[in-house]
Amino acid sequence: MRLRRPVSAPGGALDAAPAGGGDATLRAAATATSKVIVIAHRGASGYYPEHTLAAYAAAVDMGADFIEPDLVMTRDGVLIARHENALAIVDETSGGVLEATTNVHALPQFAARCAPRIIDGRRISGWFAEDFTAAEIKTLRARERIPRERPRNAEHDDRYTLPTLQEIIDLAKRRSAELGRTIGIYPETKHPSYHAAIGLALEPALLQVLAANGWNDAKAPVFIQSFETQNLRTLRAMTSVRLIQLLDVRGQPWDLSDSGDPRTYVDLATAQGLREIARYADGVGPHKALVIGRTPSGALDRVTGFVRDAHAAGLLVHPWTFRTENAFLPPEFRRGEDRTAHGDGQGEIAAYLRADIDGFFTDQADVGVAAVRAAVRTRD
Repeated sequence: MRLRRPVSAPGGALDAAPAGGGDATLRAAATATSKVIVIAHRGASGYYPEHTLAAYAAAVDMGADFIEPDLVMTRDGVLIARHENALAIVDETSGGVLEATTNVHALPQFAARCAPRIIDGRRISGWFAEDFTAAEIKTLRARERIPRERPRNAEHDDRYTLPTLQEIIDLAKRRSAELGRTIGIYPETKHPSYHAAIGLALEPALLQVLAANGWNDAKAPVFIQSFETQNLRTLRAMTSVRLIQLLDVRGQPWDLSDSGDPRTYVDLATAQGLREIARYADGVGPHKALVIGRTPSGALDRVTGFVRDAHAAGLLVHPWTFRTENAFLPPEFRRGEDRTAHGDGQGEIAAYLRADIDGFFTDQADVGVAAVRAAVRTRD
């Protein structure tokens, strides 16, 4: 098994990495080193409510190489970390809360701001970050998004504020200095077409914050990711910061759907599609099933040709998302009947490491770090 790591990843020298669109063979050779990167998905979100400074700090302590904030924007143009721009979603018929990452629905002073929106073609009712100033956002508190699967996380509800991107960068830089290793950030632009349409384009604001922190080129410990395509193409013309095209196993990028382009994520995941992605991105973040197929029972099946094709195009491969709870594991890695109990998450990750991935997103950074270390020991 060959373990790989981007040349600009934390823990090593920050050598310049070629921007997307360069020679694929040279870029592939430049990324081949010794260690897969562990990306803390929304922080240590298996242990704390996601996108909180507590979750990010815990992930760093567990050994994560990158911490991953999803970015949305406030009414006054401040980038904050939330899974969606919806702070809480309600059922339009019953008024019941369907999903919440904050306590906004419990605050009477904001009751009148519950409203419907059409986001990426889907009608949603609730409270949205773009209707709040950054100062108002700071009065909210984070809540566990999936309390059924993570009841222990819900014990932390209402303890933590919602962080800005700058606060996350400050944390990463401070902990880097304390630990003597570089902690990177891996921001995702959420619903970029929607944000642009309402006059709150994410990309210029993101690049401005990165530039203010000296993280505005290919040497920076930064990856920018998106499920859409056009905003990444636009970013490529604006920056050499490394870009990652996210790919799902179903559906299509919203910007392609909105423009009438029939291509799906699966189309983009073909060898031809990956070569096209390499014209503007440095890597891909595929759904796990694009790397290793699934049987009808949900068990892991055969390794596909995806990683091979992506590497041939000069692209890094960072699949998502590894979660240790039984509820999220393939059946052969579950332990017991309790959906909330932890199974063999390390075993699942090990299967993907053998498929030659370059990094991966995980909610349990400690499990991911242990899997990488075990793989290195086996190789050595």
